[in-house]
Amino acid sequence: MDKNVQRPAGEAGKKNRGFLRLVRYLFANYPVHLTVVLVCIVISACSSVVATVFLQRLIDECITPGITSGMEAVWGQLISIIATMAFIYVFGVAASFTYTRIMAIVTQGTLKHFRLDMLDNMESLPVRYFDTHAHGDIMSTYTNDTDAIRQLIGQSLPQLFQAVLTSTAIFVMMIYYSLWLTLLVCVFLVVMLTVSRKVGGASAHYMMAQQKALADEEGYIEEMMDGQKVVQVFCHEEQSKEDFVRWNDRLFEAGEAAHRYGNILMPILSNIGNLMYVLLAVAGGLLVYFGAANVGLSGMGSVTVGMIISFLSMTRQLSQTIGQASMQVSMIAMGVAGANRVFTLIDEEPEQDAGYVKLVNAKKNENGEIEEADRPTGLWAWKYPHPATGTTTYTELKGDIRLEHVDFGYDPEKIVLHDISLYAKPGQKIAFVGATGAGKTTITNLINRFYDIEDGKIRYDGINIGKICKPDLRRSLGIVLQDVNLFTGTVMENIRYGRLDATDEECIAAARRTNADGFIRRLPNGYDTMLTGNGASLSQGQRQLLSIARAAVADPPCMILDEATSSIDTRTEALMQEGMDHLMEGRTVFVIAHRLSTVRNSKAIMVLDHGRIIERGDHDDLIAQKGVYYQLYTGAFELE
Repeated sequence: MDKNVQRPAGEAGKKNRGFLRLVRYLFANYPVHLTVVLVCIVISACSSVVATVFLQRLIDECITPGITSGMEAVWGQLISIIATMAFIYVFGVAASFTYTRIMAIVTQGTLKHFRLDMLDNMESLPVRYFDTHAHGDIMSTYTNDTDAIRQLIGQSLPQLFQAVLTSTAIFVMMIYYSLWLTLLVCVFLVVMLTVSRKVGGASAHYMMAQQKALADEEGYIEEMMDGQKVVQVFCHEEQSKEDFVRWNDRLFEAGEAAHRYGNILMPILSNIGNLMYVLLAVAGGLLVYFGAANVGLSGMGSVTVGMIISFLSMTRQLSQTIGQASMQVSMIAMGVAGANRVFTLIDEEPEQDAGYVKLVNAKKNENGEIEEADRPTGLWAWKYPHPATGTTTYTELKGDIRLEHVDFGYDPEKIVLHDISLYAKPGQKIAFVGATGAGKTTITNLINRFYDIEDGKIRYDGINIGKICKPDLRRSLGIVLQDVNLFTGTVMENIRYGRLDATDEECIAAARRTNADGFIRRLPNGYDTMLTGNGASLSQGQRQLLSIARAAVADPPCMILDEATSSIDTRTEALMQEGMDHLMEGRTVFVIAHRLSTVRNSKAIMVLDHGRIIERGDHDDLIAQKGVYYQLYTGAFELE
């Protein structure tokens, strides 16, 4: 995978660079296969031309003498030429069959490599990328764009390469037969190539527009499918249809124009080829009739009937070859556009991680000092190398998190968090309350390093989190989001998603701690019940409980609950809170909630407003202050 290629600024440069990069990509993965394919295409192209040359020998050396002298005199020569032609045709067919089979392997294998490379890079992209790109548009890269590449590799490129070789060979043989007739062919070739460039270029333009419109429409459809309940609740069906009609019209207009130009290209070229065929037949007939000398490059004698028939056959083959190649122009343009989109995803800058502090299994030696262990011990430590001294220190993972004068903005020009300072000691529960957009979720996103801060420090067990490797940092954190994502699989597999090496017993224990075990056992197959469609068969509260159990089985020292109880009824919330109290023991917990009942027992409550902490303290302190929290709690005004 070549990620270091710099693209030129111009659109044409992008297309050329995309095509060349695709060719390099193919040869990087299948050098032997493609070498064999090129050899087979050369053989196939040459066999089609050489067989046409033998047609001239068949007429001039066998049929014409046989008519005047009898077939007995030329029978041996006839058998020899027919056998040679048959051998050449069979050899060409075998070569075509071979390269077609190999190209099937190359095509599907290349698409496999593309999808692997795209997913590999996509998994390393920052959250910001998915916040700024439509998911349907990304999916279109995996489907429509790769399908366009499939047509390009499996069909268009082999046909184009074979067309170039065949046309070159035919042109050389035409010059060999008759320079004057070849000059006439050149006039028509200029016309055919001009038409192909104009009409084929227009088709290619609209093909690429069609590809873009298709990606946009898929993005819209996915958005409507995800929000179908909202659409129906607010009776937005008609407006959704009108919006879809606009996207669909764009796709129709681009597709109709692309295929209109594409469909008229072949008939135009065919008619030009027919006209060329007729004029060459007349000119060739005149040359034969008047016995004109051939002034071609070969120095042959008079033009013969066999030469004219062979020349006309090559003319027909040449016009068909150019027509078939021209039909591939739009497919090539669409395939190159698809390759550019695929390479764009592959080239997206991965999430930067300059961290070097790692999370390791640890144990305490006889002196009570922490050292690295080669197996799980239940004790974790931060492995902190010091390059300057060549030493390594180990800090026990406890969950002590501190924010010091943190500023942050999703857009550097618009700061949303201002001078945020707070600390959470191991085992403490810290709550964030405030209106929507106050910055509660943003703080937890910074602790996870989904985004990096503009200014200030965030320390984890005394270590700047910028020095901690992101996978290790996130492994030490458990998070339960308001929007639950469940995956296709059993209930047990979804709980185990929190820690893949967890046993069934550990998953069941986590479900019990979070009070999810009761409803799970009432499911048709208990923990083996299959979930599909993001757990559509479960209630929102049940899905949330599974999400909490998934975080519990990870057994992290720090947990983040982002509106975890927002979709759970009061009774279920009480059950879950009981389980969460057990999970909190010895753990740092950050809670974001609109329900103030879920934050009453927090060690500290942070009241945020427009990215600033305006009040802090425990429940009793804040009530005594009779500030914003007091007004929220007593119902003087409500959270937005």
